[in-house]
Amino acid sequence: MTTPRVLLTGFEAFDGEDINPARQIAETLSGEHIGGHRVDAAVLPVSFADALPALTQALEASRPTLTICLGQAGGRTRLSIERVAINLIDARIPDNTGAQPIDTPVIADAPAAYFSTLPVKAMLAALHAAGVPAELSFSAGSYVCNAVFFALMHALHARASATPSATAARGGFIHVPLLPQQAARNPGAASMDIDTLSKGIAIAIEAALSHAHDLHTTGGSTH
Repeated sequence: MTTPRVLLTGFEAFDGEDINPARQIAETLSGEHIGGHRVDAAVLPVSFADALPALTQALEASRPTLTICLGQAGGRTRLSIERVAINLIDARIPDNTGAQPIDTPVIADAPAAYFSTLPVKAMLAALHAAGVPAELSFSAGSYVCNAVFFALMHALHARASATPSATAARGGFIHVPLLPQQAARNPGAASMDIDTLSKGIAIAIEAALSHAHDLHTTGGSTH
C-alpha cells in the first residue's frame, strides 16, 4: 500500500538574500513521516513564469492529500497562516528573472480569490499550545508567494470539480519570518531559528491531518 503524501514547498533565495527559510524548512522535513504521511519537498523558483509550472510538476509527482506552500516574509514576526489567495500580481520588486508584472491576474478568467482549505484555526491552536508564535493572516501579498498560493487552490478546486466523488486534497500557504542570520543584516527585523520554524511547520502539518473540520472559534481581525 502506498504511503499517503504531504507536499511541502519552499522557495529559492530572492531579493539579494543567499538563503530562504522556506526552502530550509521544506528540505529539513523532507522524508519525515507525520500523521501517517510522508513529506515530499519541492523548491520553487521565485519567478512568475516558472513557479506555477514547477508547482504543477510537484503536485503531479507527489499526488499529495495535503499541500502546504511556504514563503519568506521579512516583515512577519511569527508563522503566518494565510486564509485567502487573490488573483492579482502587483510586484513590488522584480522576481529572480527580472520580471515585474503590475496589476495582472495570476490566472486569466479564474475567480477573484480562493480561501485556504486548511483547518487554519486548529493549526493555530496547536501551534500556540506548543509555544510556537503564530497568527492568522488575511493577506498573502501580491508577489510570487500569493501567485503560488492562488495557483495551488485553483488546481485543487479543478481536481475536486473533475472528481467530486473522490476525497478532496486540501492545501494552503504559510509565511515564515527571516532566519537570525538574515535579520542580522536587516536592523529591526524579527527572526526565528530554523529549529523552531521546522518544529512549527511539523505541528501545523500534524494538526491539518488530524482535523477534518476546522475549530468553530473566533479568528477574525479588526484591522
